Amino acid sequence: MAVEVAEVRNFINGEFVEATSGEYMEVVAPATGQVVARVGLSSDEDVQMAIDAAADAFQRWKHWTVKERMKPLRKFRQLMEDNEELLSELIMLEHGKNHAEALGSVRKGNETVDYACGLPPLLAGRVLEVSNGIKCEEHRMPHGVVASIVPFNFPVMVPLWTLPIAVGCGNCFILKPSEKVPMTCCKMMELIQEAGFPDGVIQCINGTVPAVNALCDSPVIKAVSFVGSTRVAEIVSRRCRNNGKRCLALGGAKNHLIAVDDCNMDMCTTDVLNSFCGCTGQRCMAAANLLLVGEQPELVEMLCEKVSKVQPGQQKYQMGPVIDQAAVDRCNQYVTNAENNGAQVLVDGRPWIGRNDGQGFWFGPTVLLVTDSTDPCLHDEIFGPILSILVVDDVDSAIAYENANIYGNAACIYTSTGGTAEYFRKRLSAGMLGVNIGVPVPREPFAFGGINASKYGDSDITGDGGIEFFTWRQKCTSKWAPPKKKTWMD
Repeated sequence: MAVEVAEVRNFINGEFVEATSGEYMEVVAPATGQVVARVGLSSDEDVQMAIDAAADAFQRWKHWTVKERMKPLRKFRQLMEDNEELLSELIMLEHGKNHAEALGSVRKGNETVDYACGLPPLLAGRVLEVSNGIKCEEHRMPHGVVASIVPFNFPVMVPLWTLPIAVGCGNCFILKPSEKVPMTCCKMMELIQEAGFPDGVIQCINGTVPAVNALCDSPVIKAVSFVGSTRVAEIVSRRCRNNGKRCLALGGAKNHLIAVDDCNMDMCTTDVLNSFCGCTGQRCMAAANLLLVGEQPELVEMLCEKVSKVQPGQQKYQMGPVIDQAAVDRCNQYVTNAENNGAQVLVDGRPWIGRNDGQGFWFGPTVLLVTDSTDPCLHDEIFGPILSILVVDDVDSAIAYENANIYGNAACIYTSTGGTAEYFRKRLSAGMLGVNIGVPVPREPFAFGGINASKYGDSDITGDGGIEFFTWRQKCTSKWAPPKKKTWMD
């Protein structure tokens, strides 16, 4: 059946405009393989237009009080809630998430908007009389024009990690969505327009590497946030810092879930299933490795039984497709190579390849029992629904294996003993830890961010980390001479 192909344009200075390059890229629905949109690819000229508009808008926006800035932000929050089903449908179309995941990601993104609506008391600053007649003040000031470069895997949630906090703090904001999923961000710009933000305060430019480079190189842009692979995060971070701008670049992950033999098996296996199959494993918080402290055949059997029941589709409890054919090929290669290297394929997702008469990009949930601790499937970020199980001798071996991982996003421990959980917490090398939690994403006011090769930058994203990143501290020390003439008040 023919599908109407949408045209996705840039949003600059309050208007939707065509990219001047005249170049376009097709947007393909992962579930069907059909072209559903064409997105214009921005040239340096398009990026500069957005930067100029943002710089001009900042001259007015910076004088709005934080309470005044909350008015359009609160309206936007309500519009996001009113349009959550429509946004979810767009995510399902261009990304492939199932309905529950798409709706959940919209609501999670709107939680950050809700947090940003409470910025006034958080930006209050500090005042202290440090000596007789001498006062010190500290004020949080906006940088000016800032940019956010976001990935394909969460078309609403990740942009909203930065947008509401950045503009709420007084910055003007340029968003660069993934060219693979531009339709949802385009719809959000319509809601931005309806919410009443002044022209130029929030803008969206589409494109690929040239657009990213232009944002990193512009002397007008003072701060850049990025979410994506570690390889690109390191490049973006280095490029921004070489150009003297603040940068927070979140990279990849290889998250370890550790099961001790006293864990609640039903809870553990359900969480592991949801963690590595949820969002088709295309998230930086997904379980990738399950470390079993000692042989636990009953847990493995229970897990595989649950995984085997997962069905392809986009309804609740079903698992959607991966993003494109390259993702299918990558998953297939890792599983096949691991099998050739001696791994046992306990649940095989390869039969999903080519389903629906080859329409769409499907790869089923896969569970590998790996005996070679050096196998690449245990160390590389695959970004798909693949779980590798490795049996280790004891607790300290599990900790040592997790700490040897170059990444540092998330790690989780499954146990029924508080002392064991605390032992792991003090020793695991990851920025976000879970105790009997498979996807340990912190909620505001706590910030999101890993360590090691999972993050390049000195702050975190969302929550109070987002406030720290999108502002700078202005300090003022003042002293007043006593009046020369006495008054009745003296």
